[in-house]
Amino acid sequence: MSYEPEVIREMNMVDRFFSTREMDLNQQQQQQYDDTDPIILLSGPPSSGKTSLLLQFAFNYALDSISCPRKVVFICNRRRLETKPPYLSQGIDTSSDVFQRIQMKYVDDDEGIKKYFAAFHLHDTFPSAVIVDDFGDFFDQRICQDRYGNPRGRDLAMVRTLALCHNAVTHANQKAPCKLLLSDTHHGDSPRLLFIYRRWVSAIFTIKGDGYGSFLLKSNRSSGIGNLEKTKIAKYSIALQYLVLEGIDEEGNEQ
Repeated sequence: MSYEPEVIREMNMVDRFFSTREMDLNQQQQQQYDDTDPIILLSGPPSSGKTSLLLQFAFNYALDSISCPRKVVFICNRRRLETKPPYLSQGIDTSSDVFQRIQMKYVDDDEGIKKYFAAFHLHDTFPSAVIVDDFGDFFDQRICQDRYGNPRGRDLAMVRTLALCHNAVTHANQKAPCKLLLSDTHHGDSPRLLFIYRRWVSAIFTIKGDGYGSFLLKSNRSSGIGNLEKTKIAKYSIALQYLVLEGIDEEGNEQ
């Protein structure tokens, strides 16, 4: 059965969070479709391996751009990263030259993120991807309320920063493909600030536990063909200091 490009893209994007070199993927086809979503949100519960997924995503993009000088920028809080370091898939050499293409940028609050993207247009060469770990945690509720004199100051700060990020990435994509990946934490079934993210984010991936110590990663929207919806669900775990992909299955639901 042949699928429309939109469906193929949704399927392949799940793979980008794992070691794609271990899979039989059509890399050219994957690159063609996953670049159509410039801004992505990865949202999941606490301790579900989000930072590990982000680092693997960064490694994959750095690996794909090995023949050109473009880098991947990984923005995070240094203290949180060192307290709970992420893990990669087994078999990846941590001394690989690929990691030289991943630039770690440490910030402490939302002002650090805004400063980075405000100067984004000054870059001579744009990164192939920018990744922001725990995006929502950079916005302190009290500080944002005081700054804007508004009880919803945190929401306002996030909207303004997302707008700045969107403008920066849109500008970069006029010259070369550039993807922005954000992560956030939710405690229910969906991202806690979905009403904010939906305006700026073109693809959202959510994580939930399977009840047996593993996690399920999937897109929260599917593209239908007739009465059939299909997407890919990746089952993974964090075991023995590795990000372990246990399998990727197709999900199809009759309407």
